Amino acid sequence: MRHVISVLVQNEVGALTRLTGLFSTRGYNIESLNVAPTEDPAISRLTVVTSGSDAALEQLARQINKLVDVVDLHDMTLGDHFERELALIKLRVPMRDIENVTKHCQSSGARVLDQHPGAFTVEYANATADVDRFVVGLTEFGIIVALVRSGSLGISRGATVLAGEAMPDIAVLAERVTGGR
Repeated sequence: MRHVISVLVQNEVGALTRLTGLFSTRGYNIESLNVAPTEDPAISRLTVVTSGSDAALEQLARQINKLVDVVDLHDMTLGDHFERELALIKLRVPMRDIENVTKHCQSSGARVLDQHPGAFTVEYANATADVDRFVVGLTEFGIIVALVRSGSLGISRGATVLAGEAMPDIAVLAERVTGGR
């Protein structure tokens, strides 16, 4: 079974290595991995996608929770959650098809970033299966030159959050984004 695991870790050197090391030493492939700071710069969120039996992943989760750097862990697939993936796709599209590709992208909810025939670039965010279908659908319009996918990101539905997460201080976020301007 596919599992989307969200882990909050202390933003320390080697935390990612220790965590991913547990996966490799136990023979689990990481299908997708995303890491980014949270609203607290001392804590990062990792979203890991892997496959295995529920029992085996439950044991792996217990071992991950024992790592010093781990603040909290939640297997998103055990509850109701949102999951999204971002894809950036660059196509070589014949000039005559630019308008059709643009219409297809807009009707699919994708955003056209560049309409150059040799580098028609699209941004698409949705569930992984939808991203797969969208990418396959684009091949009828042109040749895919480059494909970049973020891998899955997940967050629980409703008020559920991981321990260590709190509503961000909007003033602190604004300061970080604007650089104090």
